[in-house]
Amino acid sequence: MSVNTQTLDHIVHLTPPGSVEEVSRQFRELGFKVLPGGVHAGGLTENALVVFDDGVYLELISFTHPESHYPPNSPERTQRDKNPWSRKSPGWIDFAFLGNGSLSKSISEIINERARDQGNGDLYQPEQDGGRTRPDGRILKWLISAPPSDKRGILPFFCGDVTPRNLRVPSEPPSNTEHPSKAKGISFLRVLVQPSLFAEVSDEILSVIGDPPSSSTEGDTVWELNTVNKGGRLPVFNLGVPSNEEETAFLRNFASGAGIYEVGFRVEGTKRGSETTPYGRITWES
Repeated sequence: MSVNTQTLDHIVHLTPPGSVEEVSRQFRELGFKVLPGGVHAGGLTENALVVFDDGVYLELISFTHPESHYPPNSPERTQRDKNPWSRKSPGWIDFAFLGNGSLSKSISEIINERARDQGNGDLYQPEQDGGRTRPDGRILKWLISAPPSDKRGILPFFCGDVTPRNLRVPSEPPSNTEHPSKAKGISFLRVLVQPSLFAEVSDEILSVIGDPPSSSTEGDTVWELNTVNKGGRLPVFNLGVPSNEEETAFLRNFASGAGIYEVGFRVEGTKRGSETTPYGRITWES
């Protein structure tokens, strides 16, 4: 039985250390219902959640303390510095596909085999344990399959639940997914890359997803993704090169030459247009 590697799980939005309550307020003002998340294993980061009908969620994350809080060379400082998000600027920084929580059917090895078949090197590192303690004390566990740090936010990482997913993604009661903005799910995730990297990253995404794109031009490629809950229009992953000065300026902030430019939300009702989070761009679509 083949392993699905194209189900969108969540999108990560980073804000400055200790700001989970503040960003929760900001997202409520944008029209989202924000749920408490908890502190991750190791105590370095904490989060809040925005869960949608389609089963995808936003992770509003921040480090619990600034880098200066930890003495140089202390175990905590070393662990913080090793975190792949420790050098990221606030905004949309990463995205996850749903993993399988299995070491015997390693997501990393499945993708690496595809990449080798395409004549490329390995793209993903061996699985690592992850987890979080909820505010109610429940301990959650999962496996992370991820590319190297310099590819985070360009290629997805995979989060595969060891404990039940519904503990990590609290979609019940139904009111947890009811938003004042009438947002029902993710419409699109747009990653921009420098033109010189477009072909390389497209090839890597093909190895990850395992299927050809639904549409492709010289500077814009689209893959349709799956979601945990079916019923609405499926989200798409859009890889593109800058098409205007605003997008070109955005990429100047990324040494890697690529980053998550925009997240689109599928809404019912009349809400349309674009705004900011204030650290990342969002768009409302029907």
